[in-house]
Amino acid sequence: MNSTFKNLDYGKLKTYSIHDRKSMVDIRDFSKPWTKGGSFSDFLSTLPSILAGKDLHHVIEAVSTAAKNKRKVCFAMGGHVIKTGMSPLIIDLMEKNVLSMISMNGSGIIHDLETALTGRTSEDVAASLGNGSFGMAKETSDLLNLAIQQSKEKSIGLGQAVGELILSENLKFKDTSLLASGAAAKIPVTVHVALGTDIIHMHPEFDAAACGAASHLDFKLFASHIAELEKGVFINAGSAVIMPEVFLKAVTLVRNLGHILDDFTTVNLDFIRHYRPMTNVVNRPTLGKGKGYSIVGHHEILIPLIAAGVIENL
Repeated sequence: MNSTFKNLDYGKLKTYSIHDRKSMVDIRDFSKPWTKGGSFSDFLSTLPSILAGKDLHHVIEAVSTAAKNKRKVCFAMGGHVIKTGMSPLIIDLMEKNVLSMISMNGSGIIHDLETALTGRTSEDVAASLGNGSFGMAKETSDLLNLAIQQSKEKSIGLGQAVGELILSENLKFKDTSLLASGAAAKIPVTVHVALGTDIIHMHPEFDAAACGAASHLDFKLFASHIAELEKGVFINAGSAVIMPEVFLKAVTLVRNLGHILDDFTTVNLDFIRHYRPMTNVVNRPTLGKGKGYSIVGHHEILIPLIAAGVIENL
């Protein structure tokens, strides 16, 4: 092997003063040590104004400002948000008139109803899949399929139907239910179902046509709120496919109909960056005046931080 090479003249290297250079990190943005006995606002002020720390401050400020100005703050989610125990915090933000609408995929109504019914949810799939018992809980199927039938009879959306059923059945833990809380407070909770993805779709009493019609009504309700999202905030927590796709379709629909949707904030919260939330929530819809943020972390840490920060600001 020939290792011969032409020696470069390093003496001609051009340099400049570091004092004239733009630097991306400044010590004024560094974290500050915690002082025992401080408040939560004090804690937030200790976070570095760098990367996710900076983004967290911006998200808290965007949600707080939208709520103060009575702009829409829409919270979309996957079922995992319920399974990580976040329902009480979301309900609290609904009651404080911070959140204007809650939206979820089909798994959300399962975990929400089971929690309202028994105070527990999330079966051990690995343990029950082998013998074919996965997804065969009778009460879950009976109640949710009853709600689907009632949505058909009343011509209402799926979220409202499940919420009203939880209230009418006076389920023991109804106070932990996002759907029941939404129905009681007249705050829309929309449900966006992909047929074949949820356990109740396997049961013989499942009415796919009624479920689809009720979910489509919820899409129309969802779109009506996205039409008023200007200066507001849309948050997607833990939905990797369904809610980002629903959001993107609603955005193009309302723009096509002539609604102004240019200056708003979007946020994606999850413990991994997925393609659709990044493109369909954070990046594409906000091109222009909008701002999009993606903060990586666990729901059970990020959502309490943001909720507490917003409450402190309000």
